[in-house]
Amino acid sequence: MIYALKRVLLGNPLTTAQARYERLAKIPALAIFCSDALSSVAYGPEEIRIFLALAGAAALSLSIPIALAITILIAIVSTSYWQTIHAYPSGGGAYTVARENLGTLPGLVAGASLLVGYVLTVAVSVAAGVAAITSAFPRLYPSRVWVGILCVTLLSIANLRGIRETGRIFAVPTYWFIASMALAIGAGLFHLWRGGPVPDVPAAEFSAVVPLTTFLVLRAFSAGCTALTGIEAVANCVQAFKPPEARNAGITLIWMAVLLGSMFMGLSFLSDSFHLLPREGETLVSQLAGKVLGRGPLYLMVQASTMVILLLAANTCYAGFPMLASLLAKDQFLPRQLASLGDRLVYSNGILFLSGLSIFLLVAFQGDTHALLPLYALGVFLSFTLSQLGMVRRWARHRGRHWFHHAAINTIGASVTAVVMGVVGTTRFTEGAWMVVVVIPVLVLGFLRVRRHYVELGRQLSLDGFAPPKLGRHPVVVLVAGIHRGVVTALAYAKAISPNVTGITVDLDPTATSRLRMQWQEWAPDIPLVVLDSPYRSVLGPILHYIDQMEKQQDSAYMTIILPEFIPAKWWQHLLHNQTALLIKGALLFRRGKVAISIPYHLDQ
Repeated sequence: MIYALKRVLLGNPLTTAQARYERLAKIPALAIFCSDALSSVAYGPEEIRIFLALAGAAALSLSIPIALAITILIAIVSTSYWQTIHAYPSGGGAYTVARENLGTLPGLVAGASLLVGYVLTVAVSVAAGVAAITSAFPRLYPSRVWVGILCVTLLSIANLRGIRETGRIFAVPTYWFIASMALAIGAGLFHLWRGGPVPDVPAAEFSAVVPLTTFLVLRAFSAGCTALTGIEAVANCVQAFKPPEARNAGITLIWMAVLLGSMFMGLSFLSDSFHLLPREGETLVSQLAGKVLGRGPLYLMVQASTMVILLLAANTCYAGFPMLASLLAKDQFLPRQLASLGDRLVYSNGILFLSGLSIFLLVAFQGDTHALLPLYALGVFLSFTLSQLGMVRRWARHRGRHWFHHAAINTIGASVTAVVMGVVGTTRFTEGAWMVVVVIPVLVLGFLRVRRHYVELGRQLSLDGFAPPKLGRHPVVVLVAGIHRGVVTALAYAKAISPNVTGITVDLDPTATSRLRMQWQEWAPDIPLVVLDSPYRSVLGPILHYIDQMEKQQDSAYMTIILPEFIPAKWWQHLLHNQTALLIKGALLFRRGKVAISIPYHLDQ
């Protein structure tokens, strides 16, 4: 039943040979890898004006220069990652670049920063999308956390179905959002060009709450820099593209940068031109669309597409997080399970892990977007900086054609992102960014601890200087509670693997034990039966104590414990029987030299 449900939700398994057909063309790739960055225009310009509005009308005029600076930053970072894509066509992004050129520790810091950024992006995007839903349907607000959990679950299912199917699912909403933003921005620019009226805002709404300071401007700038989150996803997932991988990934990155910069600058310009202010319960996008398109069907289309893209922005992370986690796992810094492809040719364990962490954040922060945003961008800019520094080191080491020009571009990128990282860290440290500062070192220490475990595991499993043990007549113990077909079958198996067989039973019912002794003489007269007393009616304790005592009297390095089990035909019938055998196997798993074997006897009905 579980397998059938899985097939309904996820589809039939894909063979390894089908992997090449699961790669993406540029159009669906833009929808999968760029929805996070593109969706940020829905709240990036608004975050800038939220902070500037605190200083009154004069401060709001700075939103255009700040937006222009962020647009230039988008161009610089995108150009830097375009070079990374062509230098590392196998993918890997910041982690691979930093580890190869700067060393293991910087690489792990970059990897940890990106992983944290991906988790936060899912939580923030879903929280923002749910906020849009609850704005339209206020009755859902008390259930916003559960709505967020449902959204994360649906995203997980969609991504577990495979990357090509995910592209089909998310292509339409992404391009719908792009078209809606183009319509709103185009209508706004046409309105201004035609000389249409611009609404006045009451002076009271421009009253200054705090003075205009450099720190306030930097806070507005750092808030707007959330638009850059997700830019690195294309560079991380180059191998998901159809051949030629690097060329297609590079073109997709250019498309994303042009769209992102155009929409961000357009919305910022129009928000300033129409004197739009952040208001409780209505976003700047909603205000702009209402003024230039009216409150009819076109307005509803813009709002609906914005709500959908905010929810689907998290999908970028479902491509980037599992891919990055698989690279770390292959390098033995994360559990090996994260490096394995699932039956739909995606990293299923990474998808599930990301979903679990994101749901934890949604619950912990009660789905509050503003509580999550301060944690958002610091780790991303740290990975940007390390990636660009790694590329500078690479160009300087290889010194190929035009290496100096390439190094100059990455140097500018590293310098700018380092400054932005400092600004974001300084302005948002007390608001919650300190958590990221703590989490990243903890993650790096965890990576190193996992790596140390795998290195030690390899050392202990190495065959160098190893002499195979001589098993000889190793003892075999058969645990029995009565005589039935399953027990007789298990006894026959025990005699087939060793002549040194002993039966063990625990005396919980003297009458049943007496009956067992008589039946034993009939069915297994050549095998000694040991009856263990249990004054406290425990089964596990006496068995483990006897096995320990028996081990001290044996020369063999191993002891085999056989557990006869009958297997009911239907799942619900398991509930009618105790699980003593499972408890015994669990206890024996951590005892050196003990081999537990289950001998199943399957029932017909």
